[in-house]
Amino acid sequence: MRRRCAWSRRYWKSRSPTGRTGRSRACARRSRRARACASAARNCPRRCEKKFRYRRPRHTLKGRQVASEVDRIGLRLQLREQQAEAGDIVLLYGDESAALTHPYLARAWAKSGADLRVPAPGQAKKVAMLGSLNHLTRELIVPTSSTKHSSDFVAHLKQLDALYGPMPGRATKPVVLIEDNGPIHVSKLSRAALAARAHWLTVEWVPNYTPELNDIEVVWHDLKAYNLAHQTFTGVTELDGAIHKAVADLNRERAVVPLAKPRISA
Repeated sequence: MRRRCAWSRRYWKSRSPTGRTGRSRACARRSRRARACASAARNCPRRCEKKFRYRRPRHTLKGRQVASEVDRIGLRLQLREQQAEAGDIVLLYGDESAALTHPYLARAWAKSGADLRVPAPGQAKKVAMLGSLNHLTRELIVPTSSTKHSSDFVAHLKQLDALYGPMPGRATKPVVLIEDNGPIHVSKLSRAALAARAHWLTVEWVPNYTPELNDIEVVWHDLKAYNLAHQTFTGVTELDGAIHKAVADLNRERAVVPLAKPRISA
């Protein structure tokens, strides 16, 4: 076998199409083959399905709750509910939520394994809702606001003053308000407002991450899933009107209407 001299090897190396050695050309072939395989994998749904799989996120409270604390507060709330049903107190469940001008997708058909996306115009705007639910009458009180600050919570307390607070000539029952330890509830401004109403308003604090202890959470779900779902609102004004209309509809559905003629004919 004829061997080339060092000068000849350098010459033919410079004259090669890629300007690389045989080993470098092999690496280039492997990289081209890898890019071709990657392109084929992107175009092959079965191969992609093996590597990538869409999973819907599951929200869980596991590890966030203290079981003993949840049981203790749950028994205490059962006692409060019995007192409200006996007519001794007025029990209110309070919480905050928010609604968006973009559509809330409660239920919709979608291709299996695909993330459902609905095009919506512009940037989504938010309307905050601070509500209270009467345990006995199921009446829902929802003032709306553009923010969820302590001042908004104090404004809601003033609304409760007019409905359940002491007034001349009106019998007043003790009011128990169920709230979580949210930042707007435990701020200095909110604490001062609650202390000024301590003679007729008592607050029962529920632990964090315990939505099952607050009855108003179910009402928020009904309000969004059945009254505000699958709609695109043009602005905050339209959304605010839809919220108040939905609250009025829910209160009308839950209202106890007495019979005009209690006697039932035989």
